[in-house]
Amino acid sequence: MDDQSGLVEKTAQQVVEAHDPRTTPTQEFFGAVYDAGLSWVHFPVGLGGLGVARGLQARADAILQGAGAPNPMSLNPIGHGMAAATVFEHGQPELAREILRPLASTEHIWCQLFSEPGAGSDLAGLATSAVLDGDEWVINGQKVWTTLAHVARYALLIARTDPDQPKHKGLTYFVLDMHAPGVETRPLRQMTGQAEFNEVYLSDARIPDSHRLGAVGNGWRVAMTTLMNERSAIGGTSSVRGNGSIADAVELWARRPDLHTPVLRDKLATLWTRAEAQRLTDQRARVGATSGQPGPEGSIGKLVMAELNQDVYEFCMELLGPEATLYGDYTLRGVERVADYRGPVQQRFLRSRANTIEGGTSEVLRNILGERILGLPGDLRADSGKAWKDIPRG
Repeated sequence: MDDQSGLVEKTAQQVVEAHDPRTTPTQEFFGAVYDAGLSWVHFPVGLGGLGVARGLQARADAILQGAGAPNPMSLNPIGHGMAAATVFEHGQPELAREILRPLASTEHIWCQLFSEPGAGSDLAGLATSAVLDGDEWVINGQKVWTTLAHVARYALLIARTDPDQPKHKGLTYFVLDMHAPGVETRPLRQMTGQAEFNEVYLSDARIPDSHRLGAVGNGWRVAMTTLMNERSAIGGTSSVRGNGSIADAVELWARRPDLHTPVLRDKLATLWTRAEAQRLTDQRARVGATSGQPGPEGSIGKLVMAELNQDVYEFCMELLGPEATLYGDYTLRGVERVADYRGPVQQRFLRSRANTIEGGTSEVLRNILGERILGLPGDLRADSGKAWKDIPRG
């Protein structure tokens, strides 16, 4: 075992011995994880890291989760999986020191203000505006499909600062306080009955320039940091074998022996094999990582995870047969934390339909993989080089 590996494993053992994750309050436990440098091990000491190779995060997570700790991605997915890396990479040092610890402890939940009614998969076509007024930016526009906006303290926001530039070049990136005046959140009822997604209306909301990430007009580059981390985080798996959606299928199978058939047994075995292959592939990628940000390869894990999740829950519905239709609680209600998603398996089946849309649709991800991994010709883009203001919009 090399010195870095030994340091990570020793530190993780010390954390779980001093703060038993099964009895320590969540925020206290993850605050201790941050202070020990295990939130993102490749970050510098004092900012939630140890300054070691990125791939050693897998070893830390295996010890923490093996002792009973939840995956922080299940509690603060946008914050832990995307915002931390973006703020660290592109924010001013003072902003990182202010934001990262309450983010890591899950005290502050985060959301991501990217998609708009007229700019979903075409993110660079967004219309939300940011105008500089002294040392503040005035924001106006509408965002949509914003997960956890109703409980978020901060948001990652990309807005248009120069409509005379081509759509990818006139964007700037910010951190928005969701409690600021001019920020209104409205829930969107989903087919599960829950309201996890939201519309967010921004009416003369103000952001200090110190909360800008990256240079003015360089928002697309900053957004790529977020998106690459998002896809790697969504596509990532637990370090514990058999966790995730496949655990739901196995639990249901064990609980309902009256529904077993040889055909369904074969299907479950195939799904288990796919899930384990995904977990091991993810672990290999994480261990092999050294430093820097994830690349387009992260799209592979997200694409595989989304389609596997849908197949797992379709299996559960097939196993239940007519019982699968017995989901009648469509009462509109919010979701306080991501862990609250868990309900009847029918609910998880309905929720899984979003997996191939959120975080980049499967069609977009296949384009990314084709163009940036396989080197295939890109799609024709009729708006290439045109000023955003001159591009027709519906």
